[in-house]
Amino acid sequence: MGQTASDAIVAAEHGAVVEQEGVRGRSPWQLFWYRFRQDKLALTGLIIIVLLGVLAAIAPLISHGIVHHGPNQLFSNTMLTQGGIPKGPNGQFWFGADSAGRDLFVRVLYGTQTSLEVAVIATGFAVLIGTVIGLIAGYFGGAIDTLLSRTMDVVLSMPLLLFAIGIVAACSTTIQGCPIGPLHLTPGLPIVIFVIALFSWPYIGRIVRGNTLSLAQKEFVEAARSLGASNARIMFREIFPNLVAPILVYSSLIVPSNIIFEASLSYLGLGVPQSIPSWGRELSDASDWFTVAWWMLVFPGFFLVLTTLSFNLLGDGLRDALDPRTGR
Repeated sequence: MGQTASDAIVAAEHGAVVEQEGVRGRSPWQLFWYRFRQDKLALTGLIIIVLLGVLAAIAPLISHGIVHHGPNQLFSNTMLTQGGIPKGPNGQFWFGADSAGRDLFVRVLYGTQTSLEVAVIATGFAVLIGTVIGLIAGYFGGAIDTLLSRTMDVVLSMPLLLFAIGIVAACSTTIQGCPIGPLHLTPGLPIVIFVIALFSWPYIGRIVRGNTLSLAQKEFVEAARSLGASNARIMFREIFPNLVAPILVYSSLIVPSNIIFEASLSYLGLGVPQSIPSWGRELSDASDWFTVAWWMLVFPGFFLVLTTLSFNLLGDGLRDALDPRTGR
């Protein structure tokens, strides 16, 4: 009996050792992917965004190779009734026609290009500016922090839409556009991207500043400073890698806001020109026709809502996956 119990103890200890040896550590990115893939909504958002990106990339191929309609090609003779009302979806024009007799499917398809281009480029500039200014403010503190922080507060306190309307309207009065510092903005996408980036960077700046204030007091920063590392090296080689996660999360969350902002400007007739398809422009054109031409409102609105919702779902999923306190 005693020998059997002893053998059981030895076997149990051996099993524990084997089980312990079977444990393998995971890298931070492996942990992130494990948590992220558990979130089905976030994965759905990511898949939709990828599909929209593919549609935007192959829009010319679909337009000219499949439906054989250009985004600005007029079909007023066949796509408008005698009363001037656009015709609805049919076998040749999948989303029907807009008020000018253009293929709405092709316009919506090219509008994906416009929305994603404006959102990604404008968000990229905003993240770059906000990250640099937030790092400098949080790392140096003192008067520099006060000056930069008050600048962020001033920009955030501005009535965004009113200033955007003023800038876009002023720079769109002539073909040459208007010079702003070293930049020379021409009407169309460059002005819209500039305005969105101008008013978006403080959100990222405040996030980066707050995290930098905490990280600047950590032991690894003091160790780097004691070894003679320069301020620039400490900020961008020691502190910045620890800011990638929050920057990534909040960037994905402001992308849908920027898409809505571009659509709002286009809806008001101050975004991209008529020759460039935009969901906001299509919604603006539909405002006078939606009672008799529902498709002019439904299809651009659906794509706009789908895109913004997908980015929001992705942002929430990234936040949960990168937050170790979620416990998943």
